[in-house]
Amino acid sequence: MRQSFYQFLMTQRNPEDYEPVAEFANNAFYDQAFPKQETQFDVLSKYLEENASYLPSMTVFDKAWQMYLEQD
Repeated sequence: MRQSFYQFLMTQRNPEDYEPVAEFANNAFYDQAFPKQETQFDVLSKYLEENASYLPSMTVFDKAWQMYLEQD
């Protein structure tokens, strides 16, 4: 079974790194409502658009999502 997007994103965490995906991961770690078990793009995208003020642009999510898809 594929890991959730959140599980993948946590592998990108690095408090010392200011690369956009790392910052996204660092901030998502503190987001208590983040859909941690989700694997569906549409659900995650909707959540982030409506709730993730820490995400400066949805292109950061798009890049992280592409990385997530390419990990297999």
